[in-house]
Amino acid sequence: MSKRTSAGNGAVSKQAGEVATELSHDRQKDLLSSATGHFSLVRALHMADYITEMNGFCGVMSVFSSLRYCLGDPTDKHNLYLALAFLPFGLFFDFMDGRVARWRKKSSMMGQELDSLADLISFGLAPACVAFSLGLRTTLDHVFLAFFVLCGLTRLARFNVTVANIPHDASGKSNYFEGTPIPTTLGLDAMMAYWVSQDWILDQVPFGVWFQGTAFEVHPIVALFVVHGSLMISKTLHVPKP
Repeated sequence: MSKRTSAGNGAVSKQAGEVATELSHDRQKDLLSSATGHFSLVRALHMADYITEMNGFCGVMSVFSSLRYCLGDPTDKHNLYLALAFLPFGLFFDFMDGRVARWRKKSSMMGQELDSLADLISFGLAPACVAFSLGLRTTLDHVFLAFFVLCGLTRLARFNVTVANIPHDASGKSNYFEGTPIPTTLGLDAMMAYWVSQDWILDQVPFGVWFQGTAFEVHPIVALFVVHGSLMISKTLHVPKP
């Protein structure tokens, strides 16, 4: 077989894949916009979408575990460990949904939006709730943690808008991330897990508290969340995709 013929067959296969994806998109849009039919939303979701839902489930369970710790005995760190343990599982499902979508050639706008919302919960809101539970509870701590979450929100929204303009490889995957991807907050989670193991929580948070008893009371360690949030929304920082 000549190289030209091989290339031609490759182009035909790529076009066939694109057509199949478009047909999948059309069927999903029809189901989502349908005014009748039982469980039309459930039937519209692809396998990859259900995996993405599990990512969101892990994030929500992490938030609930953080809340349960705040309501219980502060010396019982069981719920803190649970809050942190759910997040790597969220990363696993975040990784798998893309693999399954490419394998089944059934990616969709619905899946993209679900992925961003699930990531915001698991890698934005949930880590901020763990930080609050550990002791970052002053008013300024709240402002800086909110900044961190909003950076994640903005980063994900920008990705949805600009992803089509980023260079892609032959499989359709983007070559790089603009800014650090939001799942890198697992680095902060690992750091907080170490704090819990060393009992550096509540009154023992590393580096203590500054301006205690004033309106500017703050834990300086919260600056790590501010820096990480700023890296997520960086335009010039390009992180190659693995």
